[in-house]
Amino acid sequence: MNYIKVMKQSDLYCFLKRNYFRLRTMLVPKKLYAVVSYYMRYKKRLHIDNPQTFDEKLWWLKLNYLNPLQTVCADKIKVRDYVAKCGLEDILIKSYGYFDTFDDIDLTLIPDDEFFLKCNHLSGGNMIIKKGVTNINKARKQFNHWLKDNAYYYYFEWPYKNMKPGLIAEKILRHSDGKPLLDYKFMCFEGEPKLLFLDIGVCEKDGSHAENYFRNIYDMDFKLLEITETRSNKVDKSIVKPDNFEYMKECVSILSKPFPHCRVDLYNVDGKVYFGEITFYHGSGYNDIKPLEADKMIGSWIDIEHHNNYAIVKSELFPYYEKVNLNKKQ
Repeated sequence: MNYIKVMKQSDLYCFLKRNYFRLRTMLVPKKLYAVVSYYMRYKKRLHIDNPQTFDEKLWWLKLNYLNPLQTVCADKIKVRDYVAKCGLEDILIKSYGYFDTFDDIDLTLIPDDEFFLKCNHLSGGNMIIKKGVTNINKARKQFNHWLKDNAYYYYFEWPYKNMKPGLIAEKILRHSDGKPLLDYKFMCFEGEPKLLFLDIGVCEKDGSHAENYFRNIYDMDFKLLEITETRSNKVDKSIVKPDNFEYMKECVSILSKPFPHCRVDLYNVDGKVYFGEITFYHGSGYNDIKPLEADKMIGSWIDIEHHNNYAIVKSELFPYYEKVNLNKKQ
C-alpha cells in the first residue's frame, strides 16, 4: 500500500469521524449519553440531577451552565486578551501571530528556528514546527484536519460550540538546564485555588500531548496528598515548591474568579510564570478520583445552587466578570 492511498484513507477516516460525532450529538439526548457513556467506562451511575461527586458536578455544569465568557476563555487566542484585561499580560507566552489557516503562516516572518503551533479550539492539536526539519506538507495536512474539528460534538463541551477555529504560533518554553517542563494545573472554585494537579512528562518531544504521564496532587501548601486522579503519582524529590508559588496562586485566583469552577494551567520556567490555558471540564467529566471521599469533597466545592439560570448570548455584549442571569432584567 503506497503513501498516497494511506493519506486518502486518513482523509476518509477523519471525514467519517467528524460527521459521526455531529450526527450523534443531534440524535442522542445529552443526559442519556452522559449516563450511558460514564457507566460503560467506570461501571457506576452518573447522578446529574442530584450531583455529589466532581464528575457529576462537571456534567451538571456542561448541561446547565452556559456563560458566554467561557467561550472567550476556552479559546486559546481570545483568552490572551482576557488575561491582559485581568492585568496579567506579563505571564503570556510570546506570540508570533494568529492565523486562520496553515497556509497563512509566513515562516520567514517568525524569528525563531522552531516554534509551537497550536489550534485555538481543541484540547490537543499541537505541534512543534522546526524550519528545515518539519515535513510542512504533512503538518499542513494534519492542521487542516484539526481545523475542521469542533470539540463540542465529542463530549458536549458548550464553550467550543460556536468557536471560530484558528492557529496561534508561540515561542517554545524551555528550562535553561534542559529539564522537562512541569504542567501546573490549578483547580479553582469561584476564584479560590484549592488543589494543584501537577502533570509530569505530559509533553512529547514533538510538542504533542503524551498518552502516558504522571499526575501528583498537592494542596495549596504544596503538600503531596494521598489522592489520585486517573493517573499514578510520582515520588520525585527534585519536585519542590516553587519560590513564587504564592504569585502563581494569585494569578489563577484572578483568572478563575468569574466561574463556579475552572482549571487554570501555568508553567514555571526558570522562576518565571507563564499562562497555559483555562479549562472548564477537566478530563471532560471522566475522572477516576480516589478515594471516594476526596471525589465528593472536590464535588462539594462546586456550588451549583447559584448558577441555575444562564442564557446563551453574544459575549461581546457583556463586560468581563458580568454573569448573564435570567432572573435579572438586562
